[in-house]
Amino acid sequence: MRITDETALRDLYDVPLERSVAKELTTLDDHCRAFIAASPFVILTTSGPQGLDVTPRGDAPGFIEVEDGTHLLLPDRPGNNRLDALTNILGDPRVGLLFLIPGVRETLRIRGRAEIRVDPEVLERCEARGHPPISVLRIAIDCAFIHCAKSVLRSGLWSPETWPQDRPVATMSEMMRDHAAQDGPLEPEDEMIARYKSVLY
Repeated sequence: MRITDETALRDLYDVPLERSVAKELTTLDDHCRAFIAASPFVILTTSGPQGLDVTPRGDAPGFIEVEDGTHLLLPDRPGNNRLDALTNILGDPRVGLLFLIPGVRETLRIRGRAEIRVDPEVLERCEARGHPPISVLRIAIDCAFIHCAKSVLRSGLWSPETWPQDRPVATMSEMMRDHAAQDGPLEPEDEMIARYKSVLY
């Protein structure tokens, strides 16, 4: 049976706990600010003509700047230049963010609206190792809340004893060769990582 309306959907589940609804914030409190300052990794979601996109963003902890209680600055570091998220934002500013901190079971979720900024003072504020970003997403926050630990506990994400001993998937070079249907020699993994590191900023 396919569920097609919210009433039928909610009939399947218990009523949400009062605190799980009450915890939503529209401004960043000290806990949210501390979480963002400690996070080296965030997942960014956007929506565009082709559908939804999810992209990882990472750097040293605190790489996302808290401009004030309702705005964040997310720098765009050198990447693959597809610009999927950025072009999506040009047409639909709505974004979602999921912040992770290694070893912390909870996550921070933020929903908001982004604009692409290239103001010199904004780029300078988001410099890393002396390199300004190409652009910065200035995100106006609509909603922020801490998400519970159940999914991280189930997955064993931060539990080394659950991690595979050997890489469970092909190397990036192998996957790129097959996905792009390209011939030629495979780039050794150590050379690829060295190349990545040479253009991180």
